[in-house]
Amino acid sequence: MPRISAFYGIVIWMYHDEAHHGGRPHFHASYGGDEATVDIENLATLAGGLPPRGQRLVVEWAKTHQTELRENWVRARHHQPLVPIEPLR
Repeated sequence: MPRISAFYGIVIWMYHDEAHHGGRPHFHASYGGDEATVDIENLATLAGGLPPRGQRLVVEWAKTHQTELRENWVRARHHQPLVPIEPLR
């Protein structure tokens, strides 16, 4: 599980070899015992879910780092190492 960021108890990661979700660029977030898959382009939840506070924090972070998330998505598709992304402060 290539972790790319962590903040306020939230862990963000992206897989190199994941085939589901129709190839849509996405990342995963976990908060407590909950997990969600989030679309990089529109920041919609594709699967799972987070509590409201966790969801707000993930979306806030992702809006700030969409370009970096897109770049990591390309790296993941090419099986290249992912680049860590600054946490939400």
